[in-house]
Amino acid sequence: MSQPRLTPSEIRFLQDALDADYKACDIRLREGEYQYDLAKAIVSFQLELLFPDVKDIIKKSYGEDKANDIQFIRKVQTILKKMERRKVVRILPKNKPWELQRYVLSSFKFLDADKNSVVLATDQQIEEARNLLNSMLSVQVKLQAKPSITKTRIFLLVFVVVASYAAIVWALMQPTINPMIFVPAFCIAIAFSIMLGKILSKK
Repeated sequence: MSQPRLTPSEIRFLQDALDADYKACDIRLREGEYQYDLAKAIVSFQLELLFPDVKDIIKKSYGEDKANDIQFIRKVQTILKKMERRKVVRILPKNKPWELQRYVLSSFKFLDADKNSVVLATDQQIEEARNLLNSMLSVQVKLQAKPSITKTRIFLLVFVVVASYAAIVWALMQPTINPMIFVPAFCIAIAFSIMLGKILSKK
C-alpha cells in the first residue's frame, strides 16, 4: 500500500494520535480478541504514516484468504464501526467514492473498559513515527515550493527573451545597425530561449 502525499486533515489525525496521552474507551482491548488485533494492525500501518482500509487490516492480522471473504470483511467493518463509536479509531473521508474507508487510531495508549492500560506502541516507536512525519512534511513543503519557483523563472526568462527580441527589432529599424546593441541582444535572446525551452520541456 503506497502512501500518497498527506492532506492537511491526514497530517492532523497523525499528529493528534502521536501527541495523545492515555485515552479512556468503553471497550475491551484484550490481547487475542478482535478489537485488540485490529488496533494492533492499524498501529503497524500508522507508525509508517499509512492509512489502512479494512482489507489491509485483515491481510495484516488474518492473511490474504480472509481479506477476500466478504462475510468476514463485513464482520470486521462492524467491529471497526463499534471501535469508532468508542473513540478508539477514526474513519477517514474517502478520497474517491469507490474506495474503501480508511482508518486511523486516535491514540497509541488506552484505558479500556476493564480499566487496563493498553499500550499499542512504545515511546521509541512513537518518536520514530514523529520524526518520519516531520521528515515527510519537510519534503512536501519543498515540493510545494518548487512549482512557484519554476513559474517565477519562466516569467523572468519570457520577459528577458521578449525584451531581447524587442531590442533586436528596434536595432534593425534604425538607419544604421548598432552592433553594440544588436549582437548582445541577439546572443541573450538565443541563450534565454534555449533555457526557456529546456524548462518547459521538463514540465
